[in-house]
Parts: sequence; structure tokens; C-alpha cells
Amino acid sequence: MTPLATRRAVLGLLLAGLGAPSLRAQPARDPLPSWRDGPRRRALLDFVAAVTREGSSEFVAPAQRIAVFDNDGTLWVEQPVYTQLLFILDRIRTLAPQHPEWQQDPLFRAAIAGDLRGAAAGGVDGLLKLAAAAQAGNSPEAFQRMAAEWLASASDTRWRRPYTQLVYQPMLEVLAFLRANGFTTFIVSGGGVEFVRAFAQEVYGIPPHQVIGSTFALTPGEQDGRITLTREPRADFVDDGPGKPVGIARHVGQRPIAAFGNSDGDWHMLRYATEGPGRRLGMIIRHDDAEREYAYDRESHVGRLSRALDEAAGRGWHVVSMREDWTRIFERD
Repeated sequence: MTPLATRRAVLGLLLAGLGAPSLRAQPARDPLPSWRDGPRRRALLDFVAAVTREGSSEFVAPAQRIAVFDNDGTLWVEQPVYTQLLFILDRIRTLAPQHPEWQQDPLFRAAIAGDLRGAAAGGVDGLLKLAAAAQAGNSPEAFQRMAAEWLASASDTRWRRPYTQLVYQPMLEVLAFLRANGFTTFIVSGGGVEFVRAFAQEVYGIPPHQVIGSTFALTPGEQDGRITLTREPRADFVDDGPGKPVGIARHVGQRPIAAFGNSDGDWHMLRYATEGPGRRLGMIIRHDDAEREYAYDRESHVGRLSRALDEAAGRGWHVVSMREDWTRIFERD
């Protein structure tokens, strides 16, 4: 045996004896470990594979790989009421001593007393009125700090955890999976944009400039030689229902190729994303797991899902069952 052959033989024996971990083919890491194998998981994997495969007729350049996500009920818990509404009610109670006139208004009286049913009795207009009183008169930055401080101390009464821990682990995996494949992910929420921006980076890895939401009017001014912005007590844009495509068009400037929602408030956004040309993906998160989270759809006062559910099959949208498709709901399950 030649010296070269001898060295090769010895190297082969060493590698065989040591297992050669650095040279072995490592198994691919599962990007969606909290998703059960099934048609919804495969649809998501197939979609990403199709639009990222160079040379494919369905290939989409990274700059056009835009995915949009509703927040409440899609990325985190929205029952029994929206988290931001609880924040608003807390703010109303904190500010009430400065506004004795609020006691003359049944809507404010209910809010101060923590009466959710009474506070919701005014419908959307009533909630906007409460939100305006609770959240105006400060700068966007000051409001975000206020929201972040509240989220750091507030906790859900059912799970006894901070609201920022009640995010859906399977959806965190989707966000990470898409970003690893060249997607830019946006939140498109009916909630207040500054409220969501207060936690989106830390919780979802989504920076503030990739959050679209409802907004209050801003008034520019100047103080101590610096430009200021003050939030006024009136909404100037509601990012829900038909407002979602408008918000996306204004903020992103192009139609998404993937959209994720959970309610009829996302119907327009899902249509806007999936009615474009080429390969598209629309997914609806259906809350059907009362044991691990909540079960609700058509009759719910929060996150009602009826029209979008009826039209999902005809429009090619995938309805994700929390009970059947997810092995766990939260990270700590």
C-alpha cells in the first residue's frame, strides 16, 4: 500500500470510529415544530417552496415577498375582550379623578366601574370615544412608553400571565419561517398602531415601521426649539375591514402575496392579498379549542368569523384548526 493510500485508510477508520459529526449530513431542522402534519402545514410549506425556488414559474423576488398578519386573534389572544380595551379602561380609571364630568356620562361611568358590557354598549363609536379620552394629549413616543409599562405589569386573569406571553407559538414559527425565506412580515391590526408598536419588536421580531394600525390625528407643534407631535382625541384612520387594504397600500405600496387573519374583519385583507396574480396564500386561524384557548366564531362579539369562513373554500383560503393543526398554543404549553 502506498503512503497516500495508507493515510487515506487511516483517515477513513478514524472518521468511522469517531462518527465524523462535522462531515455527516445533518437532518434539516423542522421550521414548524408546533404544527401537526396535514393539509394546512403542507400548504404553507409548499407555498414557500414554490415562491422561493429560482427558475420556477411561480418564483417571487424577495422584494415582492410581503406577508401580512392580523394581530388580535391571529398572533395573540383576543378573548374575552381585546387587550387594548383593557388598557383603555385602566387608563380611564386612572384619569377619572381629573374628570369629574365623566360621572355624568353612562359610557364613562361603566368604564370607570370596570363594566365591560356597559362600556361596549356604545358600539364602535362609544369605544372610539373612550379610546380618545384615554389615549390622547401625548406624543406617539410617550404613548408607546405608557403602553409598554402597562403591558409589563398587566396580566390575563385566566392564565395569570402577561399578555405578551399569550402569543401563539405556531404563528411565531410562521413569522420566523417566512423571514428565513426572504419575506418581509407586516402586522395589519385594527388596534391602535402605537399600542401594537410598543411590543411588536420584542414579541414578534417585527419593527415599528412594519406595523400598520388605526391612528389618531396628530398635530404638529414646537416646544423648547423642537418639533412636537400631539395625539388628538379623534381617530383619523380605522385599520379594520375595508380599511386594511387601504392601510397596506399606503404603508407598503404593493399587494402582499400572503395574508393571515382570523375574523371577518380580515376578509378584505385576505381578498386583497389573494386576488393578485401568481401564487398566493390566504390562511384563517379558527378558534375551536376551548380547552387550550377558546372556541368561538359566528356568534362571537369579539373576532366574529362567519362570512370569511363561508367563503374560504371558494376563495382557496386555508382554515387552520387550533385544535387539530397545532400541537400547542403558547410557548409554555
